Amino acid sequence: MKTVYSPLHHGHSGYFEFCNGAFVPGFEKPVRAEFIRSRIEEVGLGPILAPVAHGIGPAQGVHTADYLAFLADAWTLWTAMDRHTPALPMVWPIPGLRADKPPKSIDGLLGFYSLDTGAPIVAGTYPAVVASLESAITAADLVRNGERAAFALCRPPGHHAGSRFMGGYCYVNNAAAAAQHFRDNGAARVAILDVDYHHGNGTQEIFYSRADVMVVNLHGDPLTEYPFLLGHADEHGSGPGEGFNVNYPMPHGTDYAVWGAALDDACRKVAAYKPDVVVVSLGVDTFEKDPISHFLLKTPDYPKIGRRIAELGLPTLFVMEGGYAVAEIAVNAVGVLTGFEGE
Repeated sequence: MKTVYSPLHHGHSGYFEFCNGAFVPGFEKPVRAEFIRSRIEEVGLGPILAPVAHGIGPAQGVHTADYLAFLADAWTLWTAMDRHTPALPMVWPIPGLRADKPPKSIDGLLGFYSLDTGAPIVAGTYPAVVASLESAITAADLVRNGERAAFALCRPPGHHAGSRFMGGYCYVNNAAAAAQHFRDNGAARVAILDVDYHHGNGTQEIFYSRADVMVVNLHGDPLTEYPFLLGHADEHGSGPGEGFNVNYPMPHGTDYAVWGAALDDACRKVAAYKPDVVVVSLGVDTFEKDPISHFLLKTPDYPKIGRRIAELGLPTLFVMEGGYAVAEIAVNAVGVLTGFEGE
């Protein structure tokens, strides 16, 4: 299996995040991708390729033009105020406030386009975001051109980014952009299978009213787990998308016996949908030792995930999302891929 990876992700670093009422070093850090890259080389998964230059263009089908322009300009606007710390929002347009007129101030814009404080912007953020997107699109093209599967080692991740907002470490929704890329290049139907511990709220929001992209999420119950405000089992899609959004919220302490049964049911639903290609939002923060998650999957469970997805017999794109137990993230993420390959 070929992997697509860019070292530009290193520029997105050196920031803090809010956790338990305090600023702490960001859990989403460059070493995550480097451990995975090293593990890929260690097990001989396959060649590691640089992404083909596409720019931000492939994101235009899933994000609004004004939001993408904001991402491109945010650091310049921030530093124009003689600020050189990471840029973070301070206000949000909650219901009752106007959301139809973007502010001109960077302080207002950061909140206008943010879900939370979990997507800080530094000097290297935008180049890293573009390179992450390009990795997903390049890997998608490998699959379009005949590869059985490919892995986009994306960083920053993407599944919390919606059509007009960033959040949860995510800026551009790489999996959604890849799904749209498949659609734009001939795929009649695409399924996105999100196995990250945290619900892929951005992916759901982008495709919620569409029938051509099915979105299936296995995740922590939003009553107790981030992102809290989306991911319930009764969210089935709307309008033409009714029935094409499927959520499997599960409680703290879920082990593989329960989680694996949900995956099996999810794969049956994907198979019934008969997509031309599957995009897997690959998060491994379901691991029992993950510092910000509460499931109990163990390292030997991850190859089982890959094998079950392989049983679909469909062209498959894996897109890296979350996973923060850094010492184990590489073994678990690559375990899914080797499991898919039958190793």
